[in-house]
Amino acid sequence: MSYTAKLKELGYTLEPIELNAGRLMHAVRTGNLIYTSGQVSRWNGEMIKGKVGRDVSVEKGYAGARMSALCCLQAVHTLAGSIDNVVRVVKVLGMVNVAPDFDQTPAVIHGASDLFIEVFGEAGHHARSAVGMTIPDNFAVEVEAIFEVK
Repeated sequence: MSYTAKLKELGYTLEPIELNAGRLMHAVRTGNLIYTSGQVSRWNGEMIKGKVGRDVSVEKGYAGARMSALCCLQAVHTLAGSIDNVVRVVKVLGMVNVAPDFDQTPAVIHGASDLFIEVFGEAGHHARSAVGMTIPDNFAVEVEAIFEVK
């Protein structure tokens, strides 16, 4: 089964996006690597905002990380022509908008990791960091990733 078909089976469809966001690009390619910019917890008209551990539960943060990962895939789809051109997910940086003393950032970023593994199987296993910080515009999660492509 293709990666696009697997994603569709999960209920998601990727549309091309405008990569140029003014001062930055949503994704850039160098050689066989695509680097995405940080993608926030916003997908298909839905947004998850707030401090995880205060305004947002770990479960809702997990869903936000999944949304962020979908945005990464959308940028890769646009730049590579299809996510079927992905060889593997190389690295993920997950950033969580945390309330003071919240230390469960890995549990939140598992939402992105789980999606990549569901879609890409073994090729979805990646190196990862999951850190807490303040995220612009009070989004709950931001994810950036590096993908190897054909």
